[in-house]
Amino acid sequence: MVYEANARVRDPVYGCVGAISSLQQQIDLLQTQLAIAQAEVVHMRMRHIPSSSYNPTMGHSSETASPSSKMNIPVPNKSYFSMDMVDHDSMGETLWSSC
Repeated sequence: MVYEANARVRDPVYGCVGAISSLQQQIDLLQTQLAIAQAEVVHMRMRHIPSSSYNPTMGHSSETASPSSKMNIPVPNKSYFSMDMVDHDSMGETLWSSC
């Protein structure tokens, strides 16, 4: 009740509703940043998988291994995530550059 009274003094029109709205906007922004970070992780992993052709248990690269032991992992040409809900103004920088 004290918080609500203080919020009403600071903002007589909206009170706690203004604070709740602000927090909701922050949550939405953080969820978007999390989705971008997850997409970056997936993208990095997908770029790393085809380049790791060395098999330490065999002692040689997978190019010389038998065809049955090779893993055929397709490299996606399209993103797994829809970018419609992303703030495109901040897309020029990675999540880590804004810290």
